[in-house]
Amino acid sequence: MSLALGPAAWARRAVLAAVLVGAAIIPGHESGSASSVCKAGQCGTAGTILWTRLLPGSWTAGGTGGTVLTRGQAYVAAGGGVAAVGFGLTVIAFDLRAGKWLWTRALSGLPAGASIESVRAWPGVVTAGVSVPRSRHGRAARTEVVLADRTGARVGAYPAAEYGGAVAASSAATVVVGRKSVTSYHNKTGKIRWRRRTGPVSQAWRVDGRDLYVTVAAGGYLGTAPVTALRQISLRTGAQRLVRPHGRMFAGTLSGAFDGVVLFSGPRGVTAYSGATGQRLWAREGAIPESVDEVQGRLYLTKGSKLLGVDPETGARAGGGVLRGSSGLYGVRGGVALGMDQGAEGVAWGYDIARQRVVWTTPQLPWPHYFVDLSGIGGSADPASSTVLITTCAQLGSSRTPLAGSGGPGGGAAQDGQACLRPELVAIHR
Repeated sequence: MSLALGPAAWARRAVLAAVLVGAAIIPGHESGSASSVCKAGQCGTAGTILWTRLLPGSWTAGGTGGTVLTRGQAYVAAGGGVAAVGFGLTVIAFDLRAGKWLWTRALSGLPAGASIESVRAWPGVVTAGVSVPRSRHGRAARTEVVLADRTGARVGAYPAAEYGGAVAASSAATVVVGRKSVTSYHNKTGKIRWRRRTGPVSQAWRVDGRDLYVTVAAGGYLGTAPVTALRQISLRTGAQRLVRPHGRMFAGTLSGAFDGVVLFSGPRGVTAYSGATGQRLWAREGAIPESVDEVQGRLYLTKGSKLLGVDPETGARAGGGVLRGSSGLYGVRGGVALGMDQGAEGVAWGYDIARQRVVWTTPQLPWPHYFVDLSGIGGSADPASSTVLITTCAQLGSSRTPLAGSGGPGGGAAQDGQACLRPELVAIHR
C-alpha cells in the first residue's frame, strides 16, 4: 500500500527530495565497511542505529539538505531485505538487516546522457528507472532495469513511462507502467505475461496493495480534463475492471490509494471514494494527503499546521491525534511519526501522536538527509518495514562546495555546502 502526496505537499517537501549528486564507483568494488552495528538484543529498540556504511564519491554537507553527493541526482530504497543506492548509472546494494555490502553494478548498454531517476527494492530484485535523453520528437523515455537483489545480475530491461516504471516486482516477474499500457514481464525470458492498454497518453496512477489504479482522463496526467473513471488492475493477474464515479467525474486529481479507498485532491481539499464502486465516501476541506500508517490502518492528512489521523473508509478522526507544526515529519508507523533535526547536531526522533510526546531519539546523526520518491514507492522508508535509511556526514572537510544548481546537473537554486570527508549510509530502527 502506498500514498503519494498531492501537488501542494510535494511543493512543501521539495527540499527533502532525494537529490544526491555524484561520483562514479568502480564496479564490483566494496566501498567501506560497517562502522557500527547494533548489539544482539538491542536491534528491536526504536531509535537504535542498526548499522552504518561508508559511501564512496564526493559528498557535501549543508544545513538545509543534509549530506548529499556533490553532482547529479540519486535515490535510495529500502525493501525486500535490501538497501539500494543509485545515481548516475551505478547501483549499490547492502543487506538491509546487517548492512553487509552485496554488490555494485554499473548499468551498461544505455545511450549517452542516460541517468538513474528512481530506485525501488522488492523481494528478489532491485529496479532502477533510467531516464533516456529526449528523442528528436521531443519525447523523454525511460527504461526500467531489473537487477537480482543478491548478486546485481541484470535480469531484465523494459520500456516505461517517464513518470511510471516498476509498480510491482519479484524474481519471477516485473509489472511496469508504460506510456500507453501496464505490462507484466517474465524476467527469465523477457516475454509479456499480460498487458492492459491505458490509452494514447500517460495517465496518473497509484498502488494499493495488490491493485493498481490508473486514471481515465482525456489529457492524461498533464492535461486539465477531469478524471471520468479509474482502471483497477490486479498486479498479480492483470484482471481489469472500470470504476466510475457516481457523478460525472472524480473531484480533482488522483493523489493516493490506501486500504480500498482512492483519494482525489483539488483546491478545496481531499475527497475519498470507494476503490471498488466509485462511491463518494467523505471529504475534508482544506486538507491534503500526507502519509499512511500500515500498522494501524490509518490515513494521515495535513490541514494547515495540523496532522490529522483518520479512518480511510469513513474519514472519522482515528485515535484523536492532532500534531501541530508537522511539516518536518516523514511518515507515521504504529502511531509514531518520524521527525528529524537538521545540521551538525542532527538526530532522528519518534513522536507518539496520541500521547503528544517524543518517545525515542537516536544518537547524534550529523547532517542527516532523508530520501523520498515522488511515486510513493521507494525512498528512505519501506512502509512494510521498521528500517529507515538516511545519509549523514561523520567528518567535515575545510572546503566549501557548490551544490547542484550552480550550473551543474540537477537544477534548482545554487547553494553552498561543506565538503564531507566521511559520508555514511545509516540504517535506523524506528
